[in-house]
Amino acid sequence: MERKTEVIKLNKPVYILSSAAVGSSKEKEGPVGDYFDITSRDIKFGMDTFEAGESEMQRLALNTALKKAKTHHKELNAILAGDLLNQCTSSTHGFIEFEVPFIGLYGACSTMAESLALGSLLIDGGHFSKIAAATASHFCASERQFRFPLEYGGQRPPTSQWTVTSAGAAILSGASADLAKPQVTEVLLGKIIDKGVTDLTNMGAAMAPAAVDTILKYFRETGADPSDFDIIATGDLGAEGKRITENLLLSEGLDIRGKYNDCGLIIYDCEQQDVHSGGSGCGCSAGVFCGYFMSKLALGEYKNILLICTWALMSPGSVMQGNSIPGIAHLVHVQKI
Repeated sequence: MERKTEVIKLNKPVYILSSAAVGSSKEKEGPVGDYFDITSRDIKFGMDTFEAGESEMQRLALNTALKKAKTHHKELNAILAGDLLNQCTSSTHGFIEFEVPFIGLYGACSTMAESLALGSLLIDGGHFSKIAAATASHFCASERQFRFPLEYGGQRPPTSQWTVTSAGAAILSGASADLAKPQVTEVLLGKIIDKGVTDLTNMGAAMAPAAVDTILKYFRETGADPSDFDIIATGDLGAEGKRITENLLLSEGLDIRGKYNDCGLIIYDCEQQDVHSGGSGCGCSAGVFCGYFMSKLALGEYKNILLICTWALMSPGSVMQGNSIPGIAHLVHVQKI
């Protein structure tokens, strides 16, 4: 079937039955810390390593979401999950014992939107009936893989962001006893956009053009107005990327400033917490969406959310070889109908 538009409007309801967010004490101390289901002062979450702690966060988030949905993990048709580590190891080790079909996603900061989007499409297509969408990131594990050992104590420029130690999980279903549950109603999968940015310490600048491309496409195709939404949230561009996104959209005639914020600026207080340009990592938008946004939907304070999660397409090797850092941004529209 030939599509005339890139925005996919789902043919039938895909409900978000429940969600859960897990974080460390740093996330608990942030502006939306009270919306996390579980937080721990132990950065390893009772495990021996940071990486094992990240796996434990994944388990805690999914088990909590399943409990809220009154669903046994054996009822899941699949788990769609990913993280920042090589071969998605925190997700794979986290979900080994579930014995459920697993689809590993390496979408970096875009993983929450990517898993929600792909899970919704699988349900909408009639292939599955119940899916878990999950992701996590861990500051210490990510630093060890992408930058320097923590003991090195490297200095960060103002444009750098702080990888969030958090996990989020949501249970998607094609049926719900409670028809007031939030629904994923539209999906827009982004394209790779490369503007030649090479600065590893400025992910916001690398990803902002991709966010702009996806946002413009959505509003031009649907004819929607920014005022239709309670919040338009990117994740995670930080202060620098948010500023660039706003300016680029304004140059194209689209002003979303009254409704727009970035998950990297929602999860931390940049004035009080030493995070420079804000939060980043898979767990950033996951923690904000599965904790804060879903709570707002449950309370009736939000009814219409546009979530655009971005991904910097790079690796330590690609950057050392002088390659640029392309970006991509995936969008999901979540409504309480």
